[in-house]
Amino acid sequence: MTDHKQMKRRGVLLGGAAIAGALWTAPAAASAAADPDVLFRDGRFAEADRGYAHRLRADPYDPHALAQRGYIALLHNRFADVQRFLGPIAGSDPLARRRLAESYVRQDRYDQAVPLMDGPLSRVYSNLGPHPWQVLGARRTRVPFLGLDPLPHVPVSLNGGPPRTMLIDTYATLTLSTPEAERLGLQVLATAEGVLGNHPVTISFGILGSLRLGDIELRNLPVQWVDTDLPTLPDGTPPTGVLGTTVLYHLLSTLDYTGGALLLRRKDEPAPYTTNPLPLWLAGDHFPCTLGTLGGYGPRIVTLDSGGIAHGLDTTAEIAERAGIKVDYAHPQQVNGVDVYPIRPDRMALGRVGARNIPGNAVAAVWPGLPGPGQSAMFGFDAMANFTHEYLKRFKVTFDYAAMRVSVS
Repeated sequence: MTDHKQMKRRGVLLGGAAIAGALWTAPAAASAAADPDVLFRDGRFAEADRGYAHRLRADPYDPHALAQRGYIALLHNRFADVQRFLGPIAGSDPLARRRLAESYVRQDRYDQAVPLMDGPLSRVYSNLGPHPWQVLGARRTRVPFLGLDPLPHVPVSLNGGPPRTMLIDTYATLTLSTPEAERLGLQVLATAEGVLGNHPVTISFGILGSLRLGDIELRNLPVQWVDTDLPTLPDGTPPTGVLGTTVLYHLLSTLDYTGGALLLRRKDEPAPYTTNPLPLWLAGDHFPCTLGTLGGYGPRIVTLDSGGIAHGLDTTAEIAERAGIKVDYAHPQQVNGVDVYPIRPDRMALGRVGARNIPGNAVAAVWPGLPGPGQSAMFGFDAMANFTHEYLKRFKVTFDYAAMRVSVS
């Protein structure tokens, strides 16, 4: 992991998240299994939703059941249900209000999101005008990777300028380097404090006029930048920034690692599904989740973070041991003052697509400032693991945020 990765994992709206190893709850007793809160924490969303619906039949105004049904709907991008369940309680429940705002953000309805928000992003969103995230140009395009490591990187034109090189990372938002933001003359509309490598940093927010990828152009985009180093490219130069899920979300996006390209289609284009489609959930504003297995353990919820440099798996030592993965306690590595231990699972898979002997990291204890074993504060549900670059680079991965499916082949 790099300091850049740690910066990105420090807060949902500031471009951050967790190491993926929140402890998977052991199978519950039959009486507890009927508790929708237990089912939800275990990632059994459909069953949990039925449980909360049962509670609402007994009490249509149960605020907890309404909040949870609304959150489950948000994870699935079922926006009408989000508004139906969260609207009545948004005035008294700050978390429900934030999730309701997020449902409008995902629909690019910022005029309805801003009145529900506070903080720096509300000031950015209020300046986006009536046409944010405009998609112009071709119906589909292919953008060749300039390279695959340290992460896939592609040529991008910003505000009509010459090609610049940006990394692709599904656990990020649209992020520029500070020199690039200054070169473009971007106005700082808001700032927020964050943490990078245990050091405080200031994150700046503004609006990017346009971003062109191949034959498709996106206009009027919220963007952030931080005065820190990004992972260098193979030639030793720094990239201009990072293309994250907030960009990929607005198109039908395929990371074709095997074909060496980013494939982009309009959202209403036919999805290029294979025989291995999987459910896709979106937590926060940019954290994709699906179902995965470690050896014979699972399927359980995993996050898909394509930006984990030089490894393919993050989990906890306890989960690794449950899955029969040997944890190399004799060779700890330090990441921001925390011990992580090398692991290499015999097999890890998304659906029927597996890989063997992928290098990974296991953390033994709670990661400072991040969800860890037994904690689900970030998402409210537990994730078994994080599948990242060294695993994903073997496949073609399509993110369909209209149908909420991810396809891996």
